[in-house]
Amino acid sequence: MTFELQHTDPNSNARAGEITTDHGKIQTPIFMPVGTVASVKAVHFKELKEDIKAQIILGNTYHLFLRPGIEILEQAGGLHKFNGWDRPILTDSGGYQVFSLSANRKLKEEGATFRSHIDGSKHLFTPERTVDIQRSIGADIIMAFDECTPGDADYNYAKKSMELTHRWLDRGTKHFDATEPKYGYSQTFFPIVQGCVYPDLRRQSAEFIASQNREGNAIGGLAVGEPAEKMYEMIEVVNEILPHDKPRYLMGVGTPQNLLEGIERGVDMFDCVMPTRNGRNAMLFTSQGIMNMKNEKWKNDFSPVDEFGTSYVDHAYTKAYLRHLFISKEYLALQIASIHNLAFYLWLMGEARSHIQLGDFASWKAEMMYRLGRRL
Repeated sequence: MTFELQHTDPNSNARAGEITTDHGKIQTPIFMPVGTVASVKAVHFKELKEDIKAQIILGNTYHLFLRPGIEILEQAGGLHKFNGWDRPILTDSGGYQVFSLSANRKLKEEGATFRSHIDGSKHLFTPERTVDIQRSIGADIIMAFDECTPGDADYNYAKKSMELTHRWLDRGTKHFDATEPKYGYSQTFFPIVQGCVYPDLRRQSAEFIASQNREGNAIGGLAVGEPAEKMYEMIEVVNEILPHDKPRYLMGVGTPQNLLEGIERGVDMFDCVMPTRNGRNAMLFTSQGIMNMKNEKWKNDFSPVDEFGTSYVDHAYTKAYLRHLFISKEYLALQIASIHNLAFYLWLMGEARSHIQLGDFASWKAEMMYRLGRRL
């Protein structure tokens, strides 16, 4: 994997670049739709490519390990062959899922023991094992195994957790470098900065991660309960240290406003389940603000969903029709809303990139922040 930094905004730390993988190029800043179990919920890959214009999607190591299982994925020739997606794929390491299953897992130096949410079976994830699993999945970008601390963790816990993550990273890095891809194309390995909401821990972690000299770096442990302003502060602290010539991936974030704030602070890559999850619950993101499609006010509104945006949904379906589908509990509502929200997120990334190239990102972002936060 290579990264070319192409433009920087003169009035902020926003950047535009291009990542090149064996499965294609990725123009940054980029939002990556989440395909947890080998699919992006309610969305066909044809729509992902043609309407949403996704350049890369995510797979989830924990979920794919449990179902369909690594043996099936290896027999298929990897996730690209299994699900038919021929563009880049990034896999998380399962660290967040282990964090979220706190009642069913136990952390120790060796790794994390957990019970499957499907059948209760017991499993062990180690830094080495998660590398092997992601090798077998066939991701273009593989994440290091880490512990994701909650946003309200006390200092001592956060410090111990960060140090454990660093020791796990040493092991994961050595194992990655000692193993080879399975399917004839290259794979790359991203370490993850931790440290909760404590600036000195974040600096220490960012310095350690930067010293690994990998092709890209990730920022984890944010958007997990801490205030938004604290998240932005931590991004600034970390990005002062992470290399400028490597892509920076902010994991699990977030709202459209979060994305623009992250871009302004030098983040290149984002992912979040919010556009599809909120879409399935009738919340649409648009260029003019947020809409609840079950509201009575849309009952006889025959205007496009977002007449000022660029999603194909905008002019194919009206607000009244989409509201009707949601009220009638039609599955098509979930599909249209998911496609619309993802298309909007990718449109927003494209607009941000254009304004970085034009040199007026900061002023454009200020106007967009006002519009994005409105409830329509």
